[in-house]
Amino acid sequence: MCDRDIPLKPTALVNFNRIDKTLSNIIGNFWKLIWNKENSAIEQKNKYLFSLANAVGARRFRQATRELIKAYALGVSIEELDELFSLFVWNEGVGTFASEIGPSPLFGAYNLIKQKSAEGKSRSEVLKELIDKFGENNPKVGTIYKDE
Repeated sequence: MCDRDIPLKPTALVNFNRIDKTLSNIIGNFWKLIWNKENSAIEQKNKYLFSLANAVGARRFRQATRELIKAYALGVSIEELDELFSLFVWNEGVGTFASEIGPSPLFGAYNLIKQKSAEGKSRSEVLKELIDKFGENNPKVGTIYKDE
């Protein structure tokens, strides 16, 4: 899967354009430096996992969910996700995991991946379900304000 096929584009960048076009250009170029760097030393799926973990630490579950979906699209394994979520219990604590991470869309997306994979669904089928349930139309995951 190439970068342009990665789900959940950085739609939040549109919000900066609504404030100031110069600001938007600066942030857009910074985004390209981080996420679209040629010959990056860090594999893209790992960048998404690092970003996911940082977002969890900052309690930004919207961002964490988006990064999980992108990492999954690039081939992250169930075993890698299991270890990462175990680290969340270790680093964030049992209480935080139980009350904050467990009921989050992030944990819902992780569970969907595990459940559908165990049912024998292909990665592309699971990815489609992830995007349907945890994509832009989910108000806990989307980044563009929508009137109800």
